[in-house]
Amino acid sequence: DWNELISRDDVVMIDTRNDYEVAIGTFLGSVDPQTKSFSEFPKWWKENKDRFHNKKVAMFCTGGIRCEKSTNYLIGEGVEDVYHLKGGILKYLENVHKEESIWNGQCFVFDSRVSVGHGLKEGEYKLCFACRMPLSPADFDKPEYEHGVTCHQCINQHTEDRKERFRERQKQVALAVKRGTQHIGG
Repeated sequence: DWNELISRDDVVMIDTRNDYEVAIGTFLGSVDPQTKSFSEFPKWWKENKDRFHNKKVAMFCTGGIRCEKSTNYLIGEGVEDVYHLKGGILKYLENVHKEESIWNGQCFVFDSRVSVGHGLKEGEYKLCFACRMPLSPADFDKPEYEHGVTCHQCINQHTEDRKERFRERQKQVALAVKRGTQHIGG
């Protein structure tokens, strides 16, 4: 049982997902490697493995693929007691009732839902068009947010020319909606 495993004192739990995924939800008490990409995980492990000496390692990810890869990597590095959440967070959220859950927040997904919660119900996050990062409802109220153009995470990453192109695209999307058609880029 995952909840039982991760509640043990001799187990360290590592979230193998990217930083923007971890930011919207994770298991309480998990270690966040703060990686931008899964390819950074081996470097992070080499720099941090001494912190987890004499601990069993339990890893998790969205659907199970990255934690299987990281499990194999750690076994190859000589770690003996390595576990991963079979089926990933999605299977956990599907099968574990909210009252019994140790999950906190929502789970980022790589489809139009953007995030899901318990029972795999669609969450409240949406993507920023410009940077493709997840935004909470509160993020839409920040002064840096401009629908279809920028958010607080990317406002300083785009030139004014690029922002103008985004504004024009957003105007075309709005016109298409008004006509009852779908804009090719929206």
